[in-house]
Amino acid sequence: MRRPSPAPARIEAPQPPRSEAELSGPALRTFFRIADRWGLSADEARKILGDPPRSTFFLWKRQGEGHLSRDILERISYVLGIYKALQILLPEAAAADAWVRQPNSAPLFGGKPALVRMLCGNVSDLYVVRQYLDGQRGG
Repeated sequence: MRRPSPAPARIEAPQPPRSEAELSGPALRTFFRIADRWGLSADEARKILGDPPRSTFFLWKRQGEGHLSRDILERISYVLGIYKALQILLPEAAAADAWVRQPNSAPLFGGKPALVRMLCGNVSDLYVVRQYLDGQRGG
């Protein structure tokens, strides 16, 4: 007697990417929590976000909501990756949060803190810091 062949596995349709509108609020709230942990000034946080107007920045901070461009979402994504990598590399929260302001002897930083590189204003600088940390943790 022949056994019936198993039913084909159900294939889930890929989920469409979330829209900027859906991601903006959670991204902003998380960014501001990280900025607080790192002790970023308003000007430093604005620079990392790509220099949005001051009034817009403070509105986002106050409301925890706003419509973000893909560029700003990408910047926040790199900040989240940097934060996560630091939490893995330096499990003591205070050390992980202080790392961005500590002088760094890696050639990439030339003896200056990683934050100096992150404040250059280019999204590529955030990418480079993220890649450096991912390399340090073997990822």
